[in-house]
Amino acid sequence: MELCHTYGIPHSQFTGAGDGRWTALDRAKALSWLAYSRAACAGCGTRLDEWRPEQGGDLFAYVADSHTCPGCELVEMEREQVPEGPDGRGVKIGLKPRREQ
Repeated sequence: MELCHTYGIPHSQFTGAGDGRWTALDRAKALSWLAYSRAACAGCGTRLDEWRPEQGGDLFAYVADSHTCPGCELVEMEREQVPEGPDGRGVKIGLKPRREQ
């Protein structure tokens, strides 16, 4: 459904069964997927029902796992070099492949 959302196509067309027109089932699937995706926490990506035993979840549904992303580390290191005040306003930091330099 995420691909269907990204490309703006009905699920039936994605599966090869449709002609590109949105059916009632396609719309229901799209609305259901949208509600499901919006229910996820923007910070951690989990949903409340995953944690609530009364809704079939588990208080220990997940364990914390940490890792370091070398790209994010590099961006943060560069961000430390951005000056405070007017000279640093609006500075955006991104990554590009070395071959593009």
